[in-house]
Amino acid sequence: MAVTFEGRVAVITGAGAGLGRSHALLLARRGAKVVVNDLGGAVDGTGNSTSAADSVVEEIRKAGGEAVANYDSVSDPAGAERIVGTAIDTFGRLDVLINNAGILRDKTFAKMPLEDFRTVCDVHFLGSVYCTSFAWPHMRENNYGRVVMTSSGAGLYGNFGQSNYGAAKMGVVGLMNVIKLEGARYNIRVNTVAPIAATRMTEALMPKHALPHLKSEYVSSAAAFLASEACDFSGHIISAGAGYFARAQMMESEGAFLEGEAAGDPDAVAAAYDRIGDLSTARAFESAEDYVSQALDRFKEPAESGAA
Repeated sequence: MAVTFEGRVAVITGAGAGLGRSHALLLARRGAKVVVNDLGGAVDGTGNSTSAADSVVEEIRKAGGEAVANYDSVSDPAGAERIVGTAIDTFGRLDVLINNAGILRDKTFAKMPLEDFRTVCDVHFLGSVYCTSFAWPHMRENNYGRVVMTSSGAGLYGNFGQSNYGAAKMGVVGLMNVIKLEGARYNIRVNTVAPIAATRMTEALMPKHALPHLKSEYVSSAAAFLASEACDFSGHIISAGAGYFARAQMMESEGAFLEGEAAGDPDAVAAAYDRIGDLSTARAFESAEDYVSQALDRFKEPAESGAA
């Protein structure tokens, strides 16, 4: 199935520059009517301006597409409601939400003010929660929706000096893992992209010789696929950047079963750790129910009293 957005309406947060702008332009070229949300602030989240969102809307319109700007902050529940409301009021529906807005306030954990930790989580994590929460009823009513979260290698694997950012970026994966189950019956698919790109947030962290290969467009192709009707799965994390695409997933070792008193003995856990920590036969679980079953399936249910 071709990736098309004809007849679809998309909200893209943080779409005034970088990845969000690239996402917005691509979806618009493929037929989407786009709400371009951007607060217009600095990388650390301070300040605001209407020019960033307006510029992208103008690009889309000049190319023959349809778009409208929104300048609200995703970190404010009322702002998130207005972002979604812009789509409904302007275009009459909402089919796609790409949670892309983000800021950086990097410091080592020992030196990080709690205010900086909270503010980054408010934008990346709670911003995704708020926007998805207001989009959700419209998607349920239409029996269709595509939600794309934005994670990061800092969340999936860690990065020095980014405890706030990494925690928030892993938080959206946990959100995805739950609402993918709750949205399934309504044809709502929820997935995550983990970008590798040179934007104003990340360019200084990237090797200079690699910068020409770290185009936002090489991430937007994955985000657009996940946001489209062609994507009929949920709960996937796609790493994308520099022409590299891969699926990331939480895995669990085959493990070891300790019986009786050994199960409550830390010495037994230590003695068995070579088996516990062996990932050579690791596998993934689709839900917490599957995860719990792995631990409990070996126990038989007691026979019902009075059974023949």
